[in-house]
Amino acid sequence: MRYFFHIGFNGFNYRGWQRQAKALSVQHIVETTMGQVLKSPVSIMGCGRTDAQVHASQFFFHIDIEKKWDYDLIFRLNKLLPDDIAVFDILSVEENHHARFDAIQRTYDYFIHTYKDPFLSSLSSLYLEKNLDLGKMKEATALLLRYDDYGALCKTPATYRTTICKVTSATLFADDAGDRLRFQITANRFLSRMIRIIMGKLLEIGRGELSVDEFESYLITKRTPTLIEPAYPQGLYLSRVTYPYLDLSPRTEFSTILQKQFDHWQVV
Repeated sequence: MRYFFHIGFNGFNYRGWQRQAKALSVQHIVETTMGQVLKSPVSIMGCGRTDAQVHASQFFFHIDIEKKWDYDLIFRLNKLLPDDIAVFDILSVEENHHARFDAIQRTYDYFIHTYKDPFLSSLSSLYLEKNLDLGKMKEATALLLRYDDYGALCKTPATYRTTICKVTSATLFADDAGDRLRFQITANRFLSRMIRIIMGKLLEIGRGELSVDEFESYLITKRTPTLIEPAYPQGLYLSRVTYPYLDLSPRTEFSTILQKQFDHWQVV
């Protein structure tokens, strides 16, 4: 039978989700732990990839297991998994359901704090900025809904068959004091480092180093910027994955302190 596992992880200590040679990945830890519990080697398919140090407050993978277990598998896995990886749910699905290819929508959140806070250092990206122009950043964010080719804002556009991404939502939030920012974006797919590159450009706009018109020109002409500097990875979260047959709310009670404080965020 095929099962979807609903999990979350703090990716700060890992080189991303996908298994890699000579690098610690979330997939490697999960597969190793599941193999110990099920007493046989396992291979899992994740709903996507994440960069090194990027988090996921909602993530899915699928696995085929021939024999149904007769114990609390969630409890056993969570007991053995490190503190930065948690299993929330195990869902029986149809044999042809696929965690990666069936996903129709993904949402990411990117968090920034503009003051030094040791308790946010691995959960949010520190940018010691003063007087960011949030109005201009908001204008640029609104442009993301008007265009669908993001080849210019991708690290490796030539590796994709198409660079079309259908962005359905893009919003910039700030806390009451204006010293913490949250950028949220939803689309059917994303390209390599696309969100971190967009966030880097929004920060340039906020500093006055890049105009909104210049930013829009990348989307219009598909011309790659001379300088591409992705924003830091630890502020980025895969926060929701939606399927035609499955739309679970993120398990916020297990999520980070940043997303628990959603009530304090105001749309810019």
